[in-house]
Amino acid sequence: MREIVFDTETTGLENKSDRVIEIGGVELFNHFPTGRTLHFYINPGDKTVHPDALAVHGITDDFLKDKPRFDEVVDEILAFFEGAKWVAHNATFDMGFINAELARLNRPPIAGDMVIDTLALARRKHPMGPNTLDALCRRYGIDNSHRTKHGALLDSELLAEVYIEMLGGRQATFGLEQGGNQQRRQNEEQQKVTIALPPRPRALPSRLSEDEKARHAKLLQRLGAKAIWNTYCIIP
Repeated sequence: MREIVFDTETTGLENKSDRVIEIGGVELFNHFPTGRTLHFYINPGDKTVHPDALAVHGITDDFLKDKPRFDEVVDEILAFFEGAKWVAHNATFDMGFINAELARLNRPPIAGDMVIDTLALARRKHPMGPNTLDALCRRYGIDNSHRTKHGALLDSELLAEVYIEMLGGRQATFGLEQGGNQQRRQNEEQQKVTIALPPRPRALPSRLSEDEKARHAKLLQRLGAKAIWNTYCIIP
């Protein structure tokens, strides 16, 4: 199964008027990174970056002047995502902008069943929160110290690690662990405690009726002495 973990940066918060100015994506196959990535900065035309958005991602209008427009990269973007699930944190926001950009070009929207929202997954898994990307990195021990500003590709790479962990990443890579991970697993195995349960003072009463026992005995007679039930099924 192919999935693309992606993120966008925008000129502001309103997808009807604001524009996508950066998109980054990381390809996963069966929840493992393939090494393939997608990354574009995008010229928003005459739309300027809102100061609040600039404070988040640091992408300036001047930096975007020589970048391609969305219509110039849309085919490459869609080709990269083709046949894959779109995975994003707070996917409603990102997909709202992607579908708004597609609508401006008279392209069909991305169907909702092709989208996975990692924020919704995190809220179900960790209902007490917090569930921001930074908080989830801390929860799963993922180094995000180099994340001083939001950036679409960097955030996609971090989110891919978080997503894999939320799906049980350490168990999923059980057969592929090396070095320190193997040692850690061995230490965890050594620290496990075995609890021996005492025998019951009295056996639980049978839940079979006398009629059921009689019908079962007749079945065994028909099956013959070599029937496996004679060995493994003992009815009191």
